[in-house]
Amino acid sequence: METSKENIINLFYAEHLKVNEIAQELNVSSAYITKVIKQDNRYLQEKEYRKSLSKAKRKISQNNFIKAKRERKRIEDNYMILQEKHKQASKELSKSRYLTNENFRKWNTSAYKYNPSKRRYEFDNKLGRSYAIPKYIKER
Repeated sequence: METSKENIINLFYAEHLKVNEIAQELNVSSAYITKVIKQDNRYLQEKEYRKSLSKAKRKISQNNFIKAKRERKRIEDNYMILQEKHKQASKELSKSRYLTNENFRKWNTSAYKYNPSKRRYEFDNKLGRSYAIPKYIKER
């Protein structure tokens, strides 16, 4: 039985296994394992060491949880902003039967370039323009 106690002490103090893991491995009760390891004078030191490890792991885990929560919140906020912009654009585009020149310009932002000297938006002639598309749109 002495070698079993030495084995228990080695597994607990050297390999840092948990009481339940040792009990399962050696097929003995966890109460017996606890009784054996408490008789050793290193028990309090080992207990403090494991406590500090657990505290460090908990801190890392909490930080990761907080980071993930912030990221989810940021994604959710961006999605909500995008939804609001979509609603606003839908309202602007569906107010009347025809698009206003301003809404048409907002809808086709890449087709119009701002001319600050004339304070207006001008259609890019390279794109090709039909008669229904406004050539100039005054700034509001």
